[in-house]
Amino acid sequence: MTVLVIGEALVDVVQRDGREPEPHAGGSPFNVAVGLARLDVPTVLAAQVGPDRYGDGLRWHLTDSDVSLVELDPVPARTSTAAATLADDGSASYEFDLTWDPAALPDPADFVAVHVGSLGTSLQPGAALVADLVVSADVMGVPVSFDPNVRLAVEPDPEVWRRVFAEIAPHASILKMSDEDAATLFPGEDPADLVRRLAADHGIVAITRGGEGAVIATAGAFASVPPADVRMVDTIGAGDSFMAAMLAWCATYDWPSASELDATELTDLAMYASSAAAITCSRPGADPPRTIDLTP
Repeated sequence: MTVLVIGEALVDVVQRDGREPEPHAGGSPFNVAVGLARLDVPTVLAAQVGPDRYGDGLRWHLTDSDVSLVELDPVPARTSTAAATLADDGSASYEFDLTWDPAALPDPADFVAVHVGSLGTSLQPGAALVADLVVSADVMGVPVSFDPNVRLAVEPDPEVWRRVFAEIAPHASILKMSDEDAATLFPGEDPADLVRRLAADHGIVAITRGGEGAVIATAGAFASVPPADVRMVDTIGAGDSFMAAMLAWCATYDWPSASELDATELTDLAMYASSAAAITCSRPGADPPRTIDLTP
């Protein structure tokens, strides 16, 4: 019943006004893997990690969260980093120094579901392998989830991200994106209209909207949820926590098809994911909750 997560593992070096830089474990797939495992879903992360102190920190963080790491060859000379600068509202902007060139990926047939997204699906040459794996998983009937998690600081051309979405999304049964992602991929389209349109072809689709909550849809149902109450520290990893909680909810219900969910169940799913994201926002860096944190 193990979920495979594929993509970048890196260190967020967070700069806050008047403070020394703070290193935090990060990378969107890394955060999703940690979030899933902390919600009691057996999880494997396939990533490239360097033989340095940052890499050792990532390995420790994964072990502490019960994530199994498959270290992909070739081993990079140094672990990837993202310099994160925080604005007054807690939002973060990034500058990246990273490598993504795995020689091979695990077999999706060995897993109950596969999650991909962000730089792992957009940064070549590794992105081509991920795209092939997603197609294989779909053919095998293994559920695929996808979070584009657009990073224009790495790839500034929106058309590249749109091509990635067009390549990966048709094979995904669970899609999640932020309103910022949606603005890049589908400029000018209202998030509520967009989730309804995408859900006609892509299973369960959610768009997070920060302080405006989230919208979620299937082909036959729609729900809009308000934001969970939060004591804001920063937003780093919040979207990844939402994604991980979505997957954990689906794992609890044995990976239901979109046609099995009504509006009440979609609301429950989105509220659970929003609560996980809110807890992450209340902590510095990407520090997703454990099951006990989400238990009333």
